[in-house]
Amino acid sequence: MARADTLARARELDRPDLAYLVRFPAADGMRETDLSWAQIARDTAWITDRLRGHGLTAGERAVLTASGFEGFWCHAMIGALRSLRVTYGIAEAMGWDHRRTSVFHRELRPQAMIGLSAETLEGLSGTADIAQMFRQTRLLLARPAAVPVLRGAGVPAFLISAVGPALALECPERSGAHVNAAEWRVGERDGQLSVAAGEGRGSALPETPLGIAGRVITARCACGSEDPRVLFAQADQLSSARS
Repeated sequence: MARADTLARARELDRPDLAYLVRFPAADGMRETDLSWAQIARDTAWITDRLRGHGLTAGERAVLTASGFEGFWCHAMIGALRSLRVTYGIAEAMGWDHRRTSVFHRELRPQAMIGLSAETLEGLSGTADIAQMFRQTRLLLARPAAVPVLRGAGVPAFLISAVGPALALECPERSGAHVNAAEWRVGERDGQLSVAAGEGRGSALPETPLGIAGRVITARCACGSEDPRVLFAQADQLSSARS
């Protein structure tokens, strides 16, 4: 049977609705929630709009640094890059793979670096000048502990962070990281962030304290988005959210 015929037959098979079982750190230990293929499709559409808002367009290039256990947002991010027709390379977010990030950056000359971690920057700092390396990269979406390192080097990084099972992405206004309001409810109590499944999520997740210091802004953003924005209190308090 030809490959095309095999793929056509495969598309006719029943596909389980469950895509991932997401495990994430909460204030009282690890928690779990389901993630369906339909939810991934909606997450992909939301991320696509977020990246488009940063000016990422067809024909440009990106480097994504992520780990296998981050598939709950990485899968949607890859889908968004494909939807925008952006060429991308993938490196591990752990520090031991910083050389792959360096090679992709040198060979692809990307317009976007997505998911940069403090561990990657620490590895790169031994062989490169961070400020010089990323000065020409138009869009840098970095994790909470990496943002102050980059900004301290004069590189205007934006924030990307897991907030429990949700993903937060900072817009060009740099006034907090947006969370998709159609899918998630983010809140705060006594200076600590919480997350719950929104009405459109379709999977049950009650309000879950995350043990992350921060606050939530619900006012309309200057970028035009009605999605709430998360402001993190201190980067070192977000080490559990970087996974």
